[in-house]
Amino acid sequence: MTTNTTGHDIAYALGLLLRRSTRARIYDRLTEGLGEPVDDLTYPVLSGLARTGPASAADLGREIGLDRTTVTRRADRLEQGGLLRRQPDPADGRATLLALTDDGHAAVAATRQRLADAIEDALAAWPEADARDFARHLRRFVEEGPFTADRD
Repeated sequence: MTTNTTGHDIAYALGLLLRRSTRARIYDRLTEGLGEPVDDLTYPVLSGLARTGPASAADLGREIGLDRTTVTRRADRLEQGGLLRRQPDPADGRATLLALTDDGHAAVAATRQRLADAIEDALAAWPEADARDFARHLRRFVEEGPFTADRD
């Protein structure tokens, strides 16, 4: 059983990790050199589409925590950069879906590799068993913890 102190310690660490300034710093590091359309503002759109597949701006906005108008503006930049395309929604002829192009998928793959490399570098000084345990426990917390979709 964990103590209330453990909950506070985890909440504090998550607060630091989820701060807007922390996310912007991470996104800047991940997107460096990938071209003008890819930055800390457009990265969540790219990453979100990689998770969801083609989506409307409204649906994607709900997934990444932005309003439809903001998603649309950021998608415009990504489309101009050839990383995203708009396609008809097969379920609704009046609607449009946002979808990654091959270049968009490549940009996401590059950012995810950079993130994995940065995490590996950060854990390099840890004993391998500790790093594996941390990964296993973090995954369990994410899948079973207070932020899972079924707890909304």
